[in-house]
Amino acid sequence: MKKSETLAKWKALAENQNPLPLMRPIPYRTQGSRYGCCGIRIDGSPEFVDAVLSCLKALLPGENALTRLELARSTVKSDGVRQFLNGSGGEVCYIRLHERGGEAQVMESRYGSAAIRQATAEYAELLKAS
Repeated sequence: MKKSETLAKWKALAENQNPLPLMRPIPYRTQGSRYGCCGIRIDGSPEFVDAVLSCLKALLPGENALTRLELARSTVKSDGVRQFLNGSGGEVCYIRLHERGGEAQVMESRYGSAAIRQATAEYAELLKAS
């Protein structure tokens, strides 16, 4: 798709769509590349990463008794060759949704916190509505 077509499609999108019900969980114990799976990579200054994350709070119910959020955030280290345009360095943050294993689902359902039970109910409602 050309850049102009992508921009036109982006502009035409409805505002504030929730990506969580469309985010297909990665099956339990999947190995190998996750390239092409539903996921998000954010990189830039810590302030930029925080600003983007603030727009993605709808993903938080993905951390529930049935699924878990793979969330990795780290500082990008300079290798002497790479020059950072945003000052002293940057960060990278990856977000993906994974299915929990059967045992973990049972344990979280029975013994998980009230917040986990609430997130599970919210996630189930999102899936039902989509």
